[in-house]
Amino acid sequence: MGSNSSRIGDLPKNEYLKKLSGTESVSENDPFWNQLLSFSFPAPTSSTELKLLEEATISVCRSLAGLWTVFTLGGVGSKAAAAPEVSSPLANQSLLLLLILANLTDAADAPNPYRQAIMSFKNTQDSSPFPSSIPHAFQINFNSLYMALCEQQTSDQATLLLYTLLHQNSNIRTYMLARTDMENLVLPILEILYHVEERNSHHVYMALIVLLILTEDDGFNRSIHEVMLKNITWYSERVLTEISLGSLLILVVIRTIQYNMTRTRDKYLHTNCLAALANMSAQFRSLHQYAAQRIISLFSLLSKKHNKVLEQATQSLRGSLSSNDVPLPDYAQDLNVIEEVIRMMLEIINSCLTNSLHHNPNLVYALLYKRDLFEQFQTHPSFQDIMQNIDLVITFFSSRLLQAGAELSVERVLEIIKQGVVALPKDRLKKFPELKFKYVEEEQPEEFFIPYVWSLVCNSAVGLHWNPQDIQLFTMDSD
Repeated sequence: MGSNSSRIGDLPKNEYLKKLSGTESVSENDPFWNQLLSFSFPAPTSSTELKLLEEATISVCRSLAGLWTVFTLGGVGSKAAAAPEVSSPLANQSLLLLLILANLTDAADAPNPYRQAIMSFKNTQDSSPFPSSIPHAFQINFNSLYMALCEQQTSDQATLLLYTLLHQNSNIRTYMLARTDMENLVLPILEILYHVEERNSHHVYMALIVLLILTEDDGFNRSIHEVMLKNITWYSERVLTEISLGSLLILVVIRTIQYNMTRTRDKYLHTNCLAALANMSAQFRSLHQYAAQRIISLFSLLSKKHNKVLEQATQSLRGSLSSNDVPLPDYAQDLNVIEEVIRMMLEIINSCLTNSLHHNPNLVYALLYKRDLFEQFQTHPSFQDIMQNIDLVITFFSSRLLQAGAELSVERVLEIIKQGVVALPKDRLKKFPELKFKYVEEEQPEEFFIPYVWSLVCNSAVGLHWNPQDIQLFTMDSD
């Protein structure tokens, strides 16, 4: 059945709507009921099936109408409002409703049943019984859900749902990590981060946390380097004719860090980007030469920033000796933050060298090309320990290149590196604890998620209008 027809079955459309809604006041042009009628249902093959379908349809639609009524009370009206176009308005409304229900706070004597259901639902192919401790259990086709999530990551609400499922439902997380086509999910997430300038900060955070959760799994970190991609059209800095999904992920995360350093300067974003890189570092495999270059370029940028702040601190200290009235800027805090990030980058490079040196000649090449960058940190008390392995690798391969003579081609240098990897005794590299970071929600996550979800409802729901002057949960210009 369709909403463009003037008749639904044997009834005029307006009469069918009255029967469906259970009220005489429903309008033939009401957007909610027209959205419901826009869906196609299989044609019944008997009068019994026709009766069952009609009763089921009326029951479902009236239930949805009850929820719709809740949303249209207290400041919500039918006034036309500028809203983004969505391909499936009812699906969009349903997703927003699901996110609202899932983020309701727990009652004093009972947890949120909707969140419980989201945390525990299983695949339709899973025949194992639900534990008796799970009161709200259901099953859904995980393949269909996965494909829908892959297709819809351009919207905030779809990315928020993906985050919610990965974080709260271990069944979904296990299923997704076992997929052999993870690029279908990861590529849209990377595209969100790549276009960070065009996205709101909440959407970028959710995309980044999704990546962080995925990188907690070693299997994921290995498999992404085995997936080869061709012609990534949205990546415009450089033509990437062929690159692994792992190398592309590294490129996009590093680009996000560099954007954050020059624009937003958000420590939360920095921390989670570096945590994702750290989780992957021990499984770096066959890094693309451009990805290896960007790792060292980021370290170079941090090194320059460190030196600049150090110089400013020295000049400020000299100036304060002649004037006791001028308060000193807190350069010590700035230096501390930069040095924390520099150490994390050194730990990421070190983790790759100690765990997968033989898989990454391009990273060794980039290290040798920019070896002067690391000299100032060899004797720095904050970095001496972590610099041991990096210094050893640089010295070892520099010596082999020196023996090979001058005017070496790129190909010849890479050949010498590959030969040298075999000759370097692994026991000479000092072992460090494995870099592993796990995402943990803040103590009161509702302070972030409830305003975020309702801002999505306000900005994305079709056919709903709120008076901006009455909104107190969030500011209308917040992103």
